[in-house]
Amino acid sequence: MNSDQQNLNLFEPDAGSESQGSSPAPAPLAGNSDAPVPIATITSPPAPPRFSPTLPEDLRVPWDWWDLALVVLIGFGALVVFGMFLGAHLHNAGITKEQFEQSGVFQAQFAIYAMLGLSAVLLIYLFAQMRLRFHAPFWHTMHWHPLDTGKLRPAMAYLGFVAGGFLLSILVALASSAFSPKHKMPIEQYFQDRHTALLLLIMSVTVAPFFEETIFRGYLYPVVARSFGVAPGIILTGLLFGLMHSSQLGGNLPQVALIVVVGIVFTAARAKTGNVLPGYILHVSYNSFIAMAFLIASHGLRHMPPA
Repeated sequence: MNSDQQNLNLFEPDAGSESQGSSPAPAPLAGNSDAPVPIATITSPPAPPRFSPTLPEDLRVPWDWWDLALVVLIGFGALVVFGMFLGAHLHNAGITKEQFEQSGVFQAQFAIYAMLGLSAVLLIYLFAQMRLRFHAPFWHTMHWHPLDTGKLRPAMAYLGFVAGGFLLSILVALASSAFSPKHKMPIEQYFQDRHTALLLLIMSVTVAPFFEETIFRGYLYPVVARSFGVAPGIILTGLLFGLMHSSQLGGNLPQVALIVVVGIVFTAARAKTGNVLPGYILHVSYNSFIAMAFLIASHGLRHMPPA
């Protein structure tokens, strides 16, 4: 017998083993708990990954389009409830429906308080969803992180985004001045009363940036970008951001288009860094410049624009 045949016989059963009286091992008896269980019966194939390995980490969020639809429904319901509540409050204060419809101040204050209520409801809902449903930390899951500045000093990075917000606000103001609004903008009625203007300015640099960045860049953008791609996600998120503000601009398309561009810039910062914080800093800085410009123009709210 040659060497190759010997090697093959090492991996083959002994053909004469049965003739020598040996027999195969008996199968385990049914019901015998001590019998070994084949590994194949207790293992299962690994579950397929939920996300593609090539998907950026900041887009791997646990919510989807159904969750976005639920947020919209909750927001709509909150606006209805707060509208009814504020309407009852105005009625108890002796303000009739005709007086409300003829007063831009009443309408502006109504809108501000309704927006504050909406912000509170949706932020509480999202916090509860992260903690109770997804069992995840709110800030990390929504991609609110400190800036990763690399070799750049953190103070310089933060100041860079602040300066970027100021510059963006100046550019938008210059571009807007080149296109005179064809229709009266509803937002103008917010600045006809000191109390209303002050309330709006405070909200625009505190509540509004945090709420809008959380909703648009933290919650909406990852789902849109995951579904359509990063570049379409940036554009669509910015478009929705601008359309949300269109009611304040009275359908003046140039002004609406500029707000869409602003939303795209905020979203691009979110996409580039994988972090909501840069867009938030830009947003606060952008709104702060507008607020300071109005305070200067109105001499500290002492000279309000005519109705």
